[in-house]
Amino acid sequence: MPFHLRKSGWETELQRGCDYLQQIERQQEECLQETPVDNETEAAGCGRMWDNLTCWPATPRGQVVVLACPLIFALFSPIQGLNVSRSCTDKGWTQLEPGPYSAACGLDDRVYSLDEQTLFYHSVKTGYTVGYSLSLATLLVATAILSLFRKLHCTRNYIHTHLFVSFILRAAAVFIKDRALFDNGELDHCTQGSVGCKAAVVFFQYCVMANFFWLLVEGLYLHTLLAVSFFSERKYFWGYIVIGWGVPSTFIMIWTVTRIHMEDFGCWDTITSSLWWIIKGPILVSILVNFVLFICIIRILMQKLRPPEVGKTDSSPYSRLAKSTLLLIPLFGVHYVMFAFFPDNFKAEVKMVFELVVGSFQGFVVAVLYCFLNGEVQAELRRKWRRWHLKGILGCSTKSQPPWGGSTGATCSTQVSMLTRVSPGARRSSSFQAEVSLV
Repeated sequence: MPFHLRKSGWETELQRGCDYLQQIERQQEECLQETPVDNETEAAGCGRMWDNLTCWPATPRGQVVVLACPLIFALFSPIQGLNVSRSCTDKGWTQLEPGPYSAACGLDDRVYSLDEQTLFYHSVKTGYTVGYSLSLATLLVATAILSLFRKLHCTRNYIHTHLFVSFILRAAAVFIKDRALFDNGELDHCTQGSVGCKAAVVFFQYCVMANFFWLLVEGLYLHTLLAVSFFSERKYFWGYIVIGWGVPSTFIMIWTVTRIHMEDFGCWDTITSSLWWIIKGPILVSILVNFVLFICIIRILMQKLRPPEVGKTDSSPYSRLAKSTLLLIPLFGVHYVMFAFFPDNFKAEVKMVFELVVGSFQGFVVAVLYCFLNGEVQAELRRKWRRWHLKGILGCSTKSQPPWGGSTGATCSTQVSMLTRVSPGARRSSSFQAEVSLV
């Protein structure tokens, strides 16, 4: 099966395949280098032979050579430790025993066929393509709403906007990386490493790390909002910018420079070396810190929602707590804790579905919960709709202006403003409720 179909979140199987192929190439070079001893043995038997997978050493007539199955079959067969053999006869080497490599090395006895594997990986790719496409569309609309409506401009929504942008970049980076690495059937992923291919991987890694750090910023901001009585949101906001975009830039630059000087081969999409921890380490730390913040915020909410009267059995605070907890899970990325600290090859299929398919819909869920279902956003959209509708009823248009350029438009705008005006006190109350509605 083509290696590009065995694609996990971090292309672990692709790297294993490349390692095996490179090992086969080295074995071929060594096998084709004849020695004087081989020439003497060939005169009295069978010469050294390379059959594209295994090197059969020079052997006297009448002997049987038994060798282990090539390591490349470890990618496809769950059965390990199988052997193949050939006999040296007067007519030369015999056919492979106990049959072709596919049968002798366990491919016919594997748990599921390569066709089923191909279908599985195609299904995974279809799933995360749909997820990222849906997330991309909803996030673009949500970002436009939070950016265009001036009354929605506040620190909380600024942070949401940056988080939405990080999700947008992550989705775009996935499509770009797939295009660069896997949509070109002629690309040799094991040896070729063009500048464009490496740039796509660097951009992808930066977008993924930035997305995790903006999830961390959401946790830091909400925890600060609940735990600190008074703080300067403007001053903290610039610190959040540094954490969300600056910290990932630093680690990605370090990783890029290190790869250039130490492991400049392929498309930099391998994760087997210790250099991968330059990226994986900070992401794991951000997930762990965010999980701790999540627990702390749930504890604070339990205290705030606790019934004030002793013995009160009202269940509404607990339902509100459950609702708040479910709302915070996608915002904090708590679900990543499930597999964050397991090895990369642990339950590869399950982890692949979780990271690629389920994770691709996270941006969609966040956009719906924190923009389209937000009461403040809905109120502002309704207000804009009423304003536009009233303008239509009152006949406010440039065509109805008098030829002497009077102030009909200004008067109409004033009338609409008076009809749709919200008092400052009500606006402050609405803003406060919007802040608290997150939890």
